[in-house]
Parts: sequence; C-alpha cells; structure tokens
Amino acid sequence: MTNQSELCFSHVTLGYESTVTTTNLTLSIHSGDYICVVGENGSGKSTFIKSILGILKPLQGEIIRKGEWKQNNSIGYLPQQTPAQRDFPASVQEIVCSGFLNQMGFRPFYKKQEKEKALENMIKLGIENLRNRCYRELSGGQQQRVLLARALCAAQKLLILDEPTTGLDSNSSDELYNILNNLNDKEQITIIMVTHDTERAVQYAKQVLHLKHNGYFFGSSSEYQKNFKK
Repeated sequence: MTNQSELCFSHVTLGYESTVTTTNLTLSIHSGDYICVVGENGSGKSTFIKSILGILKPLQGEIIRKGEWKQNNSIGYLPQQTPAQRDFPASVQEIVCSGFLNQMGFRPFYKKQEKEKALENMIKLGIENLRNRCYRELSGGQQQRVLLARALCAAQKLLILDEPTTGLDSNSSDELYNILNNLNDKEQITIIMVTHDTERAVQYAKQVLHLKHNGYFFGSSSEYQKNFKK
C-alpha cells in the first residue's frame, strides 16, 4: 500500500521523571492494525499512550510517524472518564461535534460538513436517536458510544482508547467490542486499546502488546493466547 501510515518505535525507552517503565521497545504499528495493550499496573501502558500522543517524549530512542499520522490532529483519543465528565450537562450532539474543535482554529461555528459528519458518526454508532438527549442522563454504554463518535470526528483513521470498558456491564462491553471490530474491519480504522479486560479484548484484537517490568511481548493475538493463556 502506498503512503501507508505507520508508527515506528526504534529502541525506545519510556518513562517519566526518574521512573523508567519500558526499555528497548522496538515495533511498528501500521494502518488497519487493531492492537490491545495489556500489562500490570505500573507496567507503562499509560506512558506508552502518552508517547504516541506526543505528551511524553522518549527517554531514549526514536518514535517516527509516517503518512497521515504525522500530525497530532490525525489521532482520535478516548480517555478514561472521570465522575465529573460522566455528569457533564451537554447534549449528545454538542459533545460529538466538539470532536472538531481542534480543527476549527478561531472559527466560532461548525461547518455544514462537520455537522453532517457528526450525524454520520452518530448513525454509525446507533445513537442518532439520542442526539438531543442530555449526556449525563445516558447509561455508561451509551456515553461510551457518544465519546467514540466524538473521537471519530477528531480523526477518521487512528483511534486510541484508554480502558474503554471500565464501568460497563458485560453486555455493554460486548456491544462496544463489536462496534470497534466493525470500525476496524469495515472502516479500516486503526485501533490501539489499553485494557485490563484482557481475556475478552484479545479475542477481537489482531495484535497484542503486553508490557512487563522486565520486557514486553508484541505479536499476533493467536500467538499471545497460545503462549500466555493462564
């Protein structure tokens, strides 16, 4: 594929302040990948995500972006929700449209195309009937769909999700996994997902990055399940 987007970690050491979380990380992420990032608390999952987002610079080594991923605004990010965010008093449509804010500059209003794209993403995630509802009145699963639609407005090709199933019941988690699988399979959207829900998440992912205090594993989901199954 020509002009394929790619994210390359070359002998990267990650950490913050005086703490090193990951050493000699060498791997490549390509367009269309679906990567599940797992590991114990403190193993460096959040640091890894922050390095992709450009929030933290590597202590050693180099992170190279190619293609559409060269710019930060090419990435849609779904962070963990705080209780205050779950109680945010705005409509679903307002929150989804806010995904375009970084692209607006000093422009005070959304373009017609942006409003149409927001509606398209709401339809894609099955929440168009909720667009006039107040966000804080929704269930946890519905709120995650809203935030995912917002992230899709921010970027159409790369999604990074930090513990997206936290606080969701089993049915809502399965629905979210099915949505992500569909986005990856049919829309060719690259997904990088940090999760503690390892058993279910690796069933959907194509690759697994398992960060450990003394190293890491990066390979296919099937290889991971074969070698790390408890």
